[in-house]
Amino acid sequence: VRVFFGPLVILMAAVFAAGAEEEKAESARLSSFVGAIAIGDLVKSTLGPKGQDKILQSFSNPKNVQVTNDGATILKSIGIDNPAAKVLVDMSKTQDDEVGDGTTSVTVLASELLKEAEKLIAAKIHPQTIISGWRKAVECARTTLTENARDHGSDPVQFREDLLAIARTTISSKILTAAKEHFAQLAVNAVLRIKSSGNLEAIQIIKKLGGQLKDSYLDEGFLLDKKLGVNQPRRIENARVLIANTPMDTDKVKIFGSRVRVESTAKIAEIEEAEKQKMKDKVGKILAHNANVFINRQLIYNYPEQLLAASGVATIEHADFEGVERLALVLGGEIVSTFETPEKVKLGRCDLIEEIIIGEDKLLRFSGVALGEACSVVLRGATQQILDEAERSLHDALCVLTQTVKETRTVFGGGCSEMLMANKVQALAVATPGKEAEAIEAFARALRQIPITLADNGGFDSAELVSQLRAAHAANQTTMGLDMEKGEVGDVAKLGITESYKVKLQVLLSAAEAAEMIMRVDSIIKAAPRQRTRT
Repeated sequence: VRVFFGPLVILMAAVFAAGAEEEKAESARLSSFVGAIAIGDLVKSTLGPKGQDKILQSFSNPKNVQVTNDGATILKSIGIDNPAAKVLVDMSKTQDDEVGDGTTSVTVLASELLKEAEKLIAAKIHPQTIISGWRKAVECARTTLTENARDHGSDPVQFREDLLAIARTTISSKILTAAKEHFAQLAVNAVLRIKSSGNLEAIQIIKKLGGQLKDSYLDEGFLLDKKLGVNQPRRIENARVLIANTPMDTDKVKIFGSRVRVESTAKIAEIEEAEKQKMKDKVGKILAHNANVFINRQLIYNYPEQLLAASGVATIEHADFEGVERLALVLGGEIVSTFETPEKVKLGRCDLIEEIIIGEDKLLRFSGVALGEACSVVLRGATQQILDEAERSLHDALCVLTQTVKETRTVFGGGCSEMLMANKVQALAVATPGKEAEAIEAFARALRQIPITLADNGGFDSAELVSQLRAAHAANQTTMGLDMEKGEVGDVAKLGITESYKVKLQVLLSAAEAAEMIMRVDSIIKAAPRQRTRT
């Protein structure tokens, strides 16, 4: 490449390897905006209690179908090529991991911020000026949200009402909304059981086809979706449980990749007998632990099962890894793989293990476990897709409630908090001189898009409703929000539309940070693909 500067000719060497691509300046920024805004538009229709669902079908496995309106599930299930869009997808996953809910809200807010930024860039306002204005707007919005948060953490009765209101609000936008009150009570009861530790692992969710969603219930024991071995007692009291992850299938010849040449079938019998003796010795070491129940993650073949049963030890095989991990936590035991030192192994304990029937399936219930707060939620439903979505919905509610138990402040939902923040940010824009005021005002417009989207998804006149809501807040009616049942502006304090302060704050901060990161982009460089060479 030759660059001419008057009489000088400078030869510029190629910087990138052959096949690499680079987008610069306006082209790169436009590409980032288009990708991120497309992601926001994709999930926007799922926001709020009247949001629509998406059907997700695997290309490689057409039978794998998901029906969901959970933002994080939708975004992590689709293939994305745009780098800026991937930033929003990662942000949504982080929101899901941190607080469990608000995954759609955070994506929509970040997308709206970038839509506003696109207009400001077109008006020749520098990205750094926009970012500076946004930071002031975020600080103003954060202060407003904190000032208007309520805290009933010291009043157990009122705090339980807050938790129920948050659970209803969270569930109202999910498939569980038809049985909102039932699942709100179920989720709050489960979370209040684990209030001391806040460990969600102590809540087991079991999905069983059949019945309807309203048939779901909370069981105050720990349920394991497995059966006891053949000819073993169906009820075990004062159980001492040894939990293991070890192979129990070496009662036959297993010499892979090798050939064994013997002179007669009697020699094969000797090898089998040696294998059998080896397994018998292993069972002897297990019995030395003085347990009366043996639970293994792997298979237990007939011979060791027979030996254990003869010694009065009940066996449960092939417990999945997550189930074994949770079982060890709940029973207060340890997962062991070797059995040389019985005195160092901590056995799990519970008062009663019994077999129960749910629908047409048999399960094991562990009652009186060491971790007394442990419980199980049994979900019923007509199809596997309904059960999967119900599990995601309930998990979101449990995550939000767990976070609220730790951070007890709450704020109002229904677009109320967004309008409060937008009005304060708008007032800051009026008082701010220079071009930063344009960026601050744009931030306020982006915040107002949340109630606008809520109204649009409900099929209501968003322009009319949001203008009424804005006027109500301007008249200092700061508890007014959108009543999505009646399609009008209502007092959300009376309606009980409450959200977790931590969720709302995380949405604000994450969306602003992600939008700021994308705003800073002025070049997109794609590395050259690795050349495959035949050897």
